[in-house]
Amino acid sequence: MLKKTDRRQFLKAGLITSATALTGGAGLFFPSNWAYAQSAQYPDVTVAHGGDPEAITIAAVQALGGMQRFVKAGDKVVIKPNMSFSSNPARASNTHPAVVKAVAKMCSEAGASRVSVLDNVLNDPSDCLAKSGIAEYCEHIPNVKTNVVKSDRLFREVAVKNGVSIRNMKVVGEVLDADVLIAVPKGKSHSSSGVSLAMKGMMGLIQDRGVFHRNDLHQSIVDMVTVLKPALVVVDGTNILSTGGPGGPGKVIPLNLVIASPDMVAADAQMVALGTWYDRKLQPEQVKHIRLAAERGLGIMDLNKLVIKNINM
Repeated sequence: MLKKTDRRQFLKAGLITSATALTGGAGLFFPSNWAYAQSAQYPDVTVAHGGDPEAITIAAVQALGGMQRFVKAGDKVVIKPNMSFSSNPARASNTHPAVVKAVAKMCSEAGASRVSVLDNVLNDPSDCLAKSGIAEYCEHIPNVKTNVVKSDRLFREVAVKNGVSIRNMKVVGEVLDADVLIAVPKGKSHSSSGVSLAMKGMMGLIQDRGVFHRNDLHQSIVDMVTVLKPALVVVDGTNILSTGGPGGPGKVIPLNLVIASPDMVAADAQMVALGTWYDRKLQPEQVKHIRLAAERGLGIMDLNKLVIKNINM
């Protein structure tokens, strides 16, 4: 574990708040990832290190048992990367296209009938598709399509049964119809939520982000992921946007790693612990939505309670 952070300095970034103890189960649209996470046969989290983004992504997922553990023949899969910004991979505001390609290719090879790479982007849609490189990298993979989602008709309203701040939200309909949801976030800072990782990244699958920001963003994120709970998380830590997130420009730090886990809380906690944020080393519990998600039983935040496998390539 990392040394204790200067909490007063982190408070200035707006990330430390008093914790609220919450209870209640989650009504999920996707199979609970605890079926995967509780398997003693595999580690809880894998961290693959190396200079080839595609190779370390494949290695991280293979160490969890391979994509066939999560995707079955005929499944409809949605992959949610970060591609909201019209910027290239060097700026570290979008998921590296080679990481997305590797995940999409593994889904296709596992027999998925359809793999949709989706994001409700913030910048011009055509620029996001072109400059992120994700559409180009995934173009020739069988059964894979990359799209941005903006039209009202593509969203459906759903209830958040255990919501505290959010009781309903409009979600991309294709996500609700999918068999498997996979989060492929970029490791980056965020001016409002502290970091943007797997959980925060799910906001790219809802229509109205503004209501989240107006109703306790951290609590709203946790409400959201009681519904939008990925079966697999693959975090792009090839380089991280340590400051200036989510869109940059900011300080970009190369880490040359990819994290994979069926536990979104554990994946986010591991990325927080391995990164440097706002020129500080942080503990996962210092990010409010990670702490709240752990308190609500949505995953494990304490890295000491997890089996973590490191892979060097």
